[in-house]
Amino acid sequence: MGQVSIVCYRPKPGKEAQLLELTRQHIPILRAQGLVTDREPYLMRAADGTLVEVFEWKSADAIEAAHANQEVGKLWQRYADLCDYVKLGDLAETRELFANFDQIE
Repeated sequence: MGQVSIVCYRPKPGKEAQLLELTRQHIPILRAQGLVTDREPYLMRAADGTLVEVFEWKSADAIEAAHANQEVGKLWQRYADLCDYVKLGDLAETRELFANFDQIE
């Protein structure tokens, strides 16, 4: 059974475009490593510019395997250079009964 993840990337100043491009590459890289399902991800933007991505790992074991995967490690380092990870609950939208975001793709 897959594991659905919701991750929030708050771009560092001046890094918005680079972060968006990296996030478009995220799932193809994870797919090439056999870690995520074929389910298409959702990519959205919060009012403060934070990108919100929803995607499906193949399993809990795949999540664990990602932490030992060199290609994924390189990907995560690129994210660290471009953004800060934030908790979903830190986004203003999540304080509403229905959290609405702008769809990117």
